[in-house]
Amino acid sequence: MKYTILLLLGLLPCASFAESTPLFDAHIHYSHDAVIQVPPAQAAEILRKAGLTKALISSSDDDGTQKIYQQAPDIVVPALRPYRKRGEISTWMHDPTVIDYVEARLAKYQYKALGEFHAYGADIETPVLQRMLALAKQYDLLLHAHSDADAIDRIFKSFPQARVLWAHSGFERPDEIAATLRKHKNLWSDLAFRNDQASNGKVPAEWRAAFEEFPDRFMVGTDTFAPERWYYIGTHADYTRNWLKDLPPAIAKKIGYENAVTMLSSHNEK
Repeated sequence: MKYTILLLLGLLPCASFAESTPLFDAHIHYSHDAVIQVPPAQAAEILRKAGLTKALISSSDDDGTQKIYQQAPDIVVPALRPYRKRGEISTWMHDPTVIDYVEARLAKYQYKALGEFHAYGADIETPVLQRMLALAKQYDLLLHAHSDADAIDRIFKSFPQARVLWAHSGFERPDEIAATLRKHKNLWSDLAFRNDQASNGKVPAEWRAAFEEFPDRFMVGTDTFAPERWYYIGTHADYTRNWLKDLPPAIAKKIGYENAVTMLSSHNEK
């Protein structure tokens, strides 16, 4: 029954992992400079050639996300980033006009997530961040947070029912990531730019331990933070498929695809 529901949502493929090795890339950006360097039709073709079944995509500004969504609505899962241009990473949480921007976009388009956004520690207490959390609750949106563990704790303190995807797993060690995952049942971790989780196709013992303890909480990501990174999406997909083969098939399926599906099809208790 659950599988049927997810198929209807368009979040599960019909083919098995073994047949098609589907990947859900949970960390892609298509910002204004990428739109110029890699036009939307070309970007959509890159996603398809990489064999990505789904991709969580955000952009600075949001127009990039809307353009790539129009080209590949079967692949793109839209996320709303609060940045209107590059350079707002360290200032947006103190800028009340961000609220107007986010509210206007939410009223106009459909999204599955807010973020990726950068916020650390007490940044979560600012009025802008608190409004973001309220909007996530109102619209039932995932929060994609590029944050330290302190900020993650503060998010859940302010909004206990939040669903949070921890960008880059906070760049923490596997044991530290596991400690934070134990504290928060609605926290997931993406592995974007975490090339330490595999070397020569082998998963190190410390990462294997984290994956085995939390097989439902990790997912893959590329992070196209610069336009040039778009040309790396296919190579990264191949790299990902290679190291996933070093894990038990059930865990590989979860990290490669199923965990992102489950995360995005979950809903907050109203």
